[in-house]
Formats: sequence, C-alpha cells, structure tokens
Amino acid sequence: MPPDVLRLRNMRFFAYHGLFPQEGELGQRFEVDLEIHRDFAAAGRSDQVEDTIDYQRVYQLVEEVVTRRRFKLVEALAEHLAQAVGQALAPVRLTVRVRKPHPPVAAHFDGVEVELQRSYD
Repeated sequence: MPPDVLRLRNMRFFAYHGLFPQEGELGQRFEVDLEIHRDFAAAGRSDQVEDTIDYQRVYQLVEEVVTRRRFKLVEALAEHLAQAVGQALAPVRLTVRVRKPHPPVAAHFDGVEVELQRSYD
C-alpha cells in the first residue's frame, strides 16, 4: 500500500470509560488520533470528494464509539474504534491512538496513550 496518510488529529470527547466507579459517574476527556493509510492518488488527480474519504463521516464513527459505548480499558476503546472505522473503510490500514490525559491515579505524568495498528481487507 502506498505511504499516503490522512490524519484526524486530537479529536476530543467527554466519555465514561475506566476501571474505577467514579470514572463511570463523573466521566473525563479522551483524545483520539486516527491515521488512515490508503492510496489518495485518484483524489489528488481528480479533486473530487467521491475519490477520497469523507473525514466528517469518520469523525462521526469515532464519536459514536467513544461517547455511546463504555469500556474499562483504553485498549478496548482503541480496538473498537479501529474495528468500526476499518470495517467502514476497508480495504484500509489504520493507526489509532487513544489518550486519557488525566487518569485518576496518584502519579504525575501527562496521561496514558494506547496506539494500535490494524489492517482491514
């Protein structure tokens, strides 16, 4: 597959994922990056939207998974995001990053991030 990449960076959502009961009650912010690896040469030549990916539709898929479902683990959230987007856009290769900037732990760091790479035929 060519090295063309469409990136949706730092999508932010308020959601209720986590292991601790207060995370399910209070919620918190989550950030998502999505890299879509595909050949965009046809879109570059034609300048027509039908030859590329509708990133508004992709955003809506991500928003639906993040805000309407609940997961204990950031890894599970990332996997379900990859599945939803990958199945909608197949064939495609994806990189998904999910960040939890303020996990409720007694530590000082910039949050936790999970990155996965998946391919869908």
